[in-house]
Amino acid sequence: MTEPVIYETQGQIALLTLNRPERLNALNYATNDRILEVLDGVESDASIRAIIITGAGDRAFSAWGDIHEFTQSVKAGVDIAVRDFCKRGQTVTARLEAFPKPIIAAVNGIAFGGGCEITEAVHLAVASENALFAKPEINIGIPPTFGGTQRLPRLAGRKRALELLLTGDTFSPQRAMEMGLVNKVVPHEELIPAAFDLARRIIRHSPLAAARIITAVTRGINTTIDEGLLIEREQFARMASTRDIRAGLDSWIARETPHYTGT
Repeated sequence: MTEPVIYETQGQIALLTLNRPERLNALNYATNDRILEVLDGVESDASIRAIIITGAGDRAFSAWGDIHEFTQSVKAGVDIAVRDFCKRGQTVTARLEAFPKPIIAAVNGIAFGGGCEITEAVHLAVASENALFAKPEINIGIPPTFGGTQRLPRLAGRKRALELLLTGDTFSPQRAMEMGLVNKVVPHEELIPAAFDLARRIIRHSPLAAARIITAVTRGINTTIDEGLLIEREQFARMASTRDIRAGLDSWIARETPHYTGT
């Protein structure tokens, strides 16, 4: 069988490619399970500092979940459909969102349904001018199931999100950027270089500080400001005794480039 996710590394950056181009990289169960396996490996590998996720081929980043597979789960009953489809997809997007190393989506084409939800969940995203987004679940009579009813309103605002969720209409990468779903739109041939450039601008800094920032934002965004400030203080406290903070402060005072060890 073809590997559903291709894993490559370029220096300290991992490239994950959703690899079902004949199915527009639809997220079947094997793909979701493999994403989780790869993330587990990357988290424990100190040599990898950032991740880029993209789709194989020129047509799609990921066009939804695998509807044929999902249909069989629905026919098997509600409990099985919730377990195999909904819970599995939510586990993937939650893992991406809370992952302690920066994850960048390089959206190379169609990002419908699950592909859009991956884009919502990851920390940063760069989109090709050829990208196209949609929340089309309503077309088959269901709400989004991988977190789309929760993350898109938090990114775009309630009314803009509801328009997309209730109509199923496609929207451009430019509109995705205006709503905060992606950080940047670039010509198609510049997509992967732009994603790697963004990753390199991040990994020059302390990996521990990056992890603390990701945790503070991910946990704090859904709390009150007072609770969020407490989370921020907790994350600072975790940094205060590290070698990285001393390297940063000493280098700043000496006007030198810091060398971070991730300890």
